[in-house]
Amino acid sequence: MMPKLTSMMALGLSCLLALPLQCIAASAEAMTKIHFLIPAGPGGGWDGTARGIGTALKESGLVESLSYENLSGGGGGRAIAKLIETAHRQENTLLINSTPIIVRSLQGIFPQSFRDLVPIASVIADYSCFAVRKDSAFMTFKDLSSQFKQSPDSIIVAGGSVRGNTDHFIIARALQLAGGDPRAVNYLSYDGGGRAMAGLLSGEASVLSTGLSEAIQMQRGGLIRILAVTAPAPLIDEPALATLKSQGIDLEFANWRGFFAAKGLRQSQYNKMENTLDKLVDTPEFEKIRARNSWARLHQTGNQFYTFLEQQEIQITHLMNTVGYLRPKR
Repeated sequence: MMPKLTSMMALGLSCLLALPLQCIAASAEAMTKIHFLIPAGPGGGWDGTARGIGTALKESGLVESLSYENLSGGGGGRAIAKLIETAHRQENTLLINSTPIIVRSLQGIFPQSFRDLVPIASVIADYSCFAVRKDSAFMTFKDLSSQFKQSPDSIIVAGGSVRGNTDHFIIARALQLAGGDPRAVNYLSYDGGGRAMAGLLSGEASVLSTGLSEAIQMQRGGLIRILAVTAPAPLIDEPALATLKSQGIDLEFANWRGFFAAKGLRQSQYNKMENTLDKLVDTPEFEKIRARNSWARLHQTGNQFYTFLEQQEIQITHLMNTVGYLRPKR
């Protein structure tokens, strides 16, 4: 039986309760300036999270200077390669990433993994969701899955990541659990969630698979309808949204988002990075951004974050093998 995907979340949350204070750096010093390196174009989950965190850092007075760099390409590998190759110039750089750093490494889309960077901290988790235009005939996920089983080619799925990645395999798994063929998903890849949303609204796609935070404002504005979220229970911030579980699909998934730094920096700099994010998650400014985007809190630092990544790598490998999106190693 496939391990529940929420076990990766449970691991992180239980570690937060059990971990002694050695993961908290002794120094209380924080960064004064941060450069966010974002491995995709504007408008997606990485971009929105980095800029949301930046806004909270600025409004709380924790950081004096902020800058942002969108560097898409290679499924996120271009930004990772830049951070590694120019490490000596990246003392104040935080690379945002999430589950795809594991997925794309497993797929061989880029040769690096999280082990080639220094994991600083995760900050939030974002549930996946499936959305349609407001005028769509699909009212529930069951409507969508029924049509998919009858005519897979009639359903075009938009996602803000490359084929075989999170947006792709999560809806493929959901449709598989509903009785469909996960390999028959007609997936249209866009560079970031913003462009994927545009693809849905323009009619290029019939359904969008994305992070909830990338769709919730459009839902609130009445431009789209969210058919299902991959949360284990109704969300505190959006209790009216239907979960997959409430529609008979036993699938839960949350995509963590966090920050990484280049190797080779002074330990005191890594301490500053951790301390800055430690302080941030306790501010009302962060809570306002979190609630607005319907994020779940998932704050882990240092070794705890590293262990979480190792465990997720095992679980994601199992999931991707289940839907046939990972070629077995020879």
